[in-house]
Amino acid sequence: MKDKTTTEKSLKGKNVVITGASSGVGRATAEAFAQEGCNVVIVARGQKGIDDTVKFCRELGVMAIGISADVSSPVDVEKVAAEAMGIGGKIDIWVNNAGVMASGKFEEIPLEIHQQVIKTNLFGYMHGAYNAIKIFKKQNEGILINNISIGGFMPAPYSAVYSASKYGIRGMMECLQGEISNRKHIHISNLYPQLQNSTGNLHSAKYSGFDMTIPFIASDPRDTAAKIVELAKNPKKELFPDFKSAAITGTYKLFPKMVINTASAVIRTKMKFNENKRNNPGNVLSRSKEPLRVYGNPSAKTASNLTLAVLGGIAISIGLLLFNKRSNQRSA
Repeated sequence: MKDKTTTEKSLKGKNVVITGASSGVGRATAEAFAQEGCNVVIVARGQKGIDDTVKFCRELGVMAIGISADVSSPVDVEKVAAEAMGIGGKIDIWVNNAGVMASGKFEEIPLEIHQQVIKTNLFGYMHGAYNAIKIFKKQNEGILINNISIGGFMPAPYSAVYSASKYGIRGMMECLQGEISNRKHIHISNLYPQLQNSTGNLHSAKYSGFDMTIPFIASDPRDTAAKIVELAKNPKKELFPDFKSAAITGTYKLFPKMVINTASAVIRTKMKFNENKRNNPGNVLSRSKEPLRVYGNPSAKTASNLTLAVLGGIAISIGLLLFNKRSNQRSA
């Protein structure tokens, strides 16, 4: 049996495009590919975050370029593809990662915010795939990796349009997987991580009246980035990066109404008792502000309590459901 380290695919010299790479999982992914010896194309809206990420990657001895672009614009993404092709005349890996989120009561979030969430998330991934697949077919090889999140399988409470965009991305990419199924060397891989301890939550739009700070169960964005690199080495149609993402999704599939109703009830109660409601459009309509880094804030006790309440409510509901089923079986 061969040693795993001798058979692992090398990515050295590969040309990689990463969108949303100025902070959070995107930045961690750019750094991870650079550490593998890849040439990286850093794509984001804000120049400062781009420059910081490019500097880090260049210090690792790889070629890194930054492109300021809004993925919701087809012209901008076409420009990204053209400039990326200037590195050696090919793109080996394209990572769709840029995304935004708005949380709050559906009818209280401005329609403009809802529309832009769809444009950035769903249209942004469509624009990336549209350019990448055309290039891959000309090359007869390439890997498109989509960082979708478990939101592709289950709704995020009080984030209806974000959920719609993620369900849409999943459906689009699964269809495209069928379209390229006769192309042996072209792959589309979908990643489904759970909530991350990244800056994404800090940058999101909030119309709920309170900040949903990062809970203790959040996953490490560098671990998620490592799974993206793993997919580049060994493409799979879909991958849950850790046990938590798979377990949460599995629980929802078993008890869909109970999970979303319980989670929604907890957030609804939190909103009801918040007296200092402030609306924050976050990074939906404009580039992300500070902090521009991989990690978000340390877990807050209040956020941990909120998450524990959600998990506790789900656990109690599951227990009651199973107890009632057994009681009914005994009385039958």
